[in-house]
Amino acid sequence: MFEFLKSNPKKKLEKEYSQKMEEAMKAQRNGNIDLYAQLTAEAENILRKIELIAKKI
Repeated sequence: MFEFLKSNPKKKLEKEYSQKMEEAMKAQRNGNIDLYAQLTAEAENILRKIELIAKKI
């Protein structure tokens, strides 16, 4: 009945993914390639979680 009140883990992960990619882009622009690689790897892990959630639905 109150489905709209439940939190959506996929939306939360998508927001987190977007933020990580934004941080990675800024790191790359500043020339910090090591940080860029680290943030991109973290973003890829988040993307995998999003894909797993999408498969369950």
